[in-house]
Amino acid sequence: MAREPGRGPGLVRAVRRRARASLRRLTRHPRAVAVIRRRAPRSVRARTTLAACASVAVVMLAASAVVVLLLRANLERTVETGVHTQARDVARLAAAGRLTQPLTLTPGTDFVQVVDAHGKVVAQSQNLTGRPALTPTGTRNGHRTYDLDALGEEHHQRVTTVTATTPTGPVTIHVGASLRTADAAEDVTTGALAALSALLLCTVGALTWRTTGRALRPVEAIRAEVAAIGDRGLDRRVPAPRSDDEVARLADTMNAMLERLEAAGARQRQFIADASHELRSPLAVLRTQLEVALTHPDPEVRDTLVAGALQDTERLQALSADLLLLARLDATGHNRRDEVVDLTELARTTVAARSTDPHPVTLHAPGDITVPGNTLWIGRLLTNLLDNAQRHARTTVTVRLSTDVETGDAVVDVANDGPPIAPADREKIFERFARLDDARSRDDGGTGLGLPIAADIAALHGGTVTVLDTPDGTTFRTRLTTTARQ
Repeated sequence: MAREPGRGPGLVRAVRRRARASLRRLTRHPRAVAVIRRRAPRSVRARTTLAACASVAVVMLAASAVVVLLLRANLERTVETGVHTQARDVARLAAAGRLTQPLTLTPGTDFVQVVDAHGKVVAQSQNLTGRPALTPTGTRNGHRTYDLDALGEEHHQRVTTVTATTPTGPVTIHVGASLRTADAAEDVTTGALAALSALLLCTVGALTWRTTGRALRPVEAIRAEVAAIGDRGLDRRVPAPRSDDEVARLADTMNAMLERLEAAGARQRQFIADASHELRSPLAVLRTQLEVALTHPDPEVRDTLVAGALQDTERLQALSADLLLLARLDATGHNRRDEVVDLTELARTTVAARSTDPHPVTLHAPGDITVPGNTLWIGRLLTNLLDNAQRHARTTVTVRLSTDVETGDAVVDVANDGPPIAPADREKIFERFARLDDARSRDDGGTGLGLPIAADIAALHGGTVTVLDTPDGTTFRTRLTTTARQ
């Protein structure tokens, strides 16, 4: 069979149609999809290698198709040029009435046949001697095809048909050229590209597998070390590679997290130890007082002992409330719900409710200030700072509200005219159960948790509590952001 165009574009389109149809049939079956998912590689190394090979395969397939199509087009164009030249030469001879029998073939041409208007062969090349006139057998891809089996040619042919006017009437000239060179070149090029693609795929797969394995080796070491770390081994650290890449940053992040966990564990253990100590002492005193009161014959002494036991009970109640609040603050973290808090009105209400304090409280609030947060917790922050100021003040306590011009933060200063705090102790006082004067704090009813609770509430609202340098006493400055969280 012979047809006028080459076979390359139609073959590519057919392959594409079959691939799309197969993919559609495959996706319609849930079992097939499930099997593919089960058999899909699970490791990052295997998936990366498969993705790299697939990408290279797609690129090589597209590049190979382009190369083969361009090669085929160029070779067929060369054949077409020779065929058209032969056809024009025969047409000129026919127009001049100088057709010879048999017709001479030029290099690159396989046959020539001239047929008149009645289908009779007027002239033809040697290899078509005795063969009837060529007639189209059909069409393929919009082009006519011819049966050339009598030539004994198994390769493709390019047939060009032209019409010429002769002294005896019009004739049709069929000129055919072999595409054996194009077919051979296409086959050789396809084979070479297939071998090159296979070699390239193997090389890319091996290199990707090896490179990915080396890149993921530190990750596996990190995973193994993290898996071996228990709640008792938080002092261990994951190995950090020397390279400055994502894996190194992951190791640094993991080590920083382990440091935070270790510090949090140490704080928790210290807190439990301190809480146990703080609870043990008043419980022991309370039991002693009750035992003595139970056996003492003097009613006045019993009343005094019961009154002391009541004070210790109140202190235990306050300590338990503070411990529960700290547990709530630690558990809440950043999950609090914001509401608009009128800080000025809250300060006025808090100060007004403390009319029985031993020292008068002076409030300076020049304007309305609002902050986002929890009203009860911010009120507890102000109460704790005022309690601390009342315990250490000599004569007066001052509360001053303002707004930072540069940052827009709300600023609350709680000052007292008591003894100043040494710079070395300004961080210690915010530690849980820390007391600079243990005996006085116990006598005044302090639990050592008021300032830590205030600092935690401020931190939970994006603020801070600090101690300022003041020559005439101590000032605790609280900063609260006025911007709601996103």
